[in-house]
Amino acid sequence: MSIIHNRRQFLTTLSLAGAASLVRIPPSGAAEGELETTTVRLAKNEGICIAPQYIADELLRAEGFTDIRYVFVPESSTRVRALADGEADFSANFVAPLIVAVASGEPIIVLAGTHVGCYKLFGNESIRIIADLKGKKVGVPGVKSSHHMFVSIMAAHIGLDPVNDIRWVTSQSPPPIELFADGKIDAVLGFPPEPQDLLARHIGHVVVDTTVDPPWSQYFCCVLAGNSEYVRKYPVATKSVLRALLKATDLCATEPASVAKRLVDGGFTARYDFALQSLSELTYDKWHEYDAEDSFRYYALRLHEMGFVKSSPQKIIADGTDWRFLNELKRELKA
Repeated sequence: MSIIHNRRQFLTTLSLAGAASLVRIPPSGAAEGELETTTVRLAKNEGICIAPQYIADELLRAEGFTDIRYVFVPESSTRVRALADGEADFSANFVAPLIVAVASGEPIIVLAGTHVGCYKLFGNESIRIIADLKGKKVGVPGVKSSHHMFVSIMAAHIGLDPVNDIRWVTSQSPPPIELFADGKIDAVLGFPPEPQDLLARHIGHVVVDTTVDPPWSQYFCCVLAGNSEYVRKYPVATKSVLRALLKATDLCATEPASVAKRLVDGGFTARYDFALQSLSELTYDKWHEYDAEDSFRYYALRLHEMGFVKSSPQKIIADGTDWRFLNELKRELKA
């Protein structure tokens, strides 16, 4: 399903010492013992918001990893599938598909929150608020896709029935963004760099910006998850991966311009201006402050209420999360 390949080295301008000084954190120690494995596989697609895992090479090498690979998985749902199937070891992802996967018994463990916001709901002139979605056509890649679940959560939050009040239009080719641009649907949820593209083309307007609009701005939208077997077999390596990715997350917060350039130079995204805009808007520093379990519980409860999952939020948290490494690293990497 996926193509695994070694990523070409492009962080030639990011020294380890420079990275550490930018985020004001000490280098990792050796007290935890040797890595059980020096290989790690991270998911890759064109999404900008999971940038920390694209710029962590030098930080991962400083932790002792010598074989850093990327697995190309184009969609959020396929990133979750790659984790569950053991084709990728770690990836950030929108929290809802991970909750559904955990509730279904998939071998996935959520380890940390990564950032707040990234999705924007766009509407045409007939849609000014979420309530205006009633009776309108909303485009999504598929049922139970990240887009479908998030818009359903938004609709249910203000009292709409997502099943009966919204006319869902599912399409992967052409993608919903292009259906919206062509005027064939009324609303669409965009994921970077899609919102930046729509805004640049003056198509539609933002109805909901999850980076700043509550309650979405009060919870992590994307969290870091790992394959359960990797986490179980390699706890030292798991903590080392998380340490490197959290340091990279801080770099996204403190040096968005440099990170945007590296994303373009590394072939992860095409346009520097879109990358810089996205990185500058997202709140990558919230992992220090927000409670990842609180976010996981919030979305698990919403999905349970709508019937996307049958398990209780408490069971999903117990089965699919492990905050040990995050709690240790919050103390270790305190700014």
